[in-house]
Amino acid sequence: MFVVTGATGNVGRPLVQALARTGEPVTAVSRKEADLPVGVRHVRADLVEPETLKPALDGARTLFLLTSPDFLAAGGDLNGVLRTAEASGVRRVVLLSSQGVATGRHAPGLEDAVVTSGLEWTLLRPGGFHSNAFGWAEMVRTRRTVEAPFGDVALPTVDPVDIAEVAAAAMREDGHAGRAYTLTGPEPVTPRQQAAAIADALGEPVRFAELSRAEARTRMLQVMPEPVVESTLDILGTPTPAEQRVSEDVERVLRRPARSFAEWAGVNAAVFK
Repeated sequence: MFVVTGATGNVGRPLVQALARTGEPVTAVSRKEADLPVGVRHVRADLVEPETLKPALDGARTLFLLTSPDFLAAGGDLNGVLRTAEASGVRRVVLLSSQGVATGRHAPGLEDAVVTSGLEWTLLRPGGFHSNAFGWAEMVRTRRTVEAPFGDVALPTVDPVDIAEVAAAAMREDGHAGRAYTLTGPEPVTPRQQAAAIADALGEPVRFAELSRAEARTRMLQVMPEPVVESTLDILGTPTPAEQRVSEDVERVLRRPARSFAEWAGVNAAVFK
């Protein structure tokens, strides 16, 4: 049986769908009720309280771990989650980490806990998500405008569905143990180019308006902690060569190219109408 935590998110939802299509038993874990494919079992649990996971892990062999941004701030202990998983019979863990761990932007604590757990492990390290553009949806719907900083700085953002499909492969197939995959899209894309791709998907003009770093910071502080805001702005504005580099890991695992931002925009055009 497969267990997917964070089952209602941009990665967890398509991962549950991908695993459910195989016909194998899947348990979806989230803190709230979820609309799930037929046949998928749902368990409400919170990783901050590992004991709540026990009903989900009964009979499981493989676990997908996705921690929320506030996991550590809320006192979460991944070692406790991993001990609970091992005691329940889990033998393989796939962790959704971040490219920032490899580049030194983010602390390696979660990865370290998984690697030293004694369980078979795979690390997924995506950079920015195509779906971060959902943050522009309201302004595109109401004003046909995208407002963002660093309009001409390009990063190879990745489709969350590609992340999910790599996760499904790592959970189902042999040969991924002890591997860390950097997950990117097929080419770097700027915010200005993303706005143009959304316009193409809508068949209507979308104006791009560049924010200053200070303006972007003020907006981001409304929904994100200050250290996360500063780190994110550093990546968006002054990325390292490693952060701008396209990885072939999606294509290597899935044996097909990663989906471009333009493809993602086409699939999700209704959100911006």
